[in-house]
Amino acid sequence: MTSQIRASERRDGVAGFAQRLRTDTDVAHRETEQSRFVSALLDGKLSSDGYAELLAQSYLVYAKLEEAGRIHADDALVAPFLSEELLRVPSLEADLRFLRGPEWRASVRPLPATERYLARLDEVAFDWPPGFVAHHYIRYLGDLSGGQIIRRMLERAYGYKTDGLRFYIFEGIPKPKPFKDSYRAKLDTAPLSEHDQQRVIDEVNVAYRLNGQLFADLEADMDRYFVE
Repeated sequence: MTSQIRASERRDGVAGFAQRLRTDTDVAHRETEQSRFVSALLDGKLSSDGYAELLAQSYLVYAKLEEAGRIHADDALVAPFLSEELLRVPSLEADLRFLRGPEWRASVRPLPATERYLARLDEVAFDWPPGFVAHHYIRYLGDLSGGQIIRRMLERAYGYKTDGLRFYIFEGIPKPKPFKDSYRAKLDTAPLSEHDQQRVIDEVNVAYRLNGQLFADLEADMDRYFVE
């Protein structure tokens, strides 16, 4: 598998699609990481309800994305990326139940940025398979990468072990790196034209901006979550 990835990246002296995707979205990715809300959360400065609000907005996004995934289950482009081990909705439901109690659903209301995010998923993730792949990539590869660092920091800041952190725990993927390598190899061999590859790159940049706007909405109401 590793040799396959390297071969795809060296072909004609041009980086493989997975590498191009990473490189050409790096600026948007880094901008998304500059979130005061997330920084305060990981420093243990926010209440558990602040963390729950982040999970609640994430729940709405993943519910929509995974709904789209079920529609694309037989699509030749999408199917190789779908994996039961990646699905996050059940884990998010468990975390929200732990943090907010059995009536947690009544507390979940989309922020304006989340509404825009969901509208974008409605626009591109259901009827355009490459658009689904773009949003699938940013969510799940992020969860298996930076998400694992966030998990460890939340453990230290709030004392969570399993309950409250299930969103970040992939029980069916004990070793994320080989899974991510395989995922990137699938990107390199995906049946996408040069035009479609560029559109996927553009859509990943859109997705990063949508994530940044969601963090900004959370940050705007952050004062009520600060721990005295």
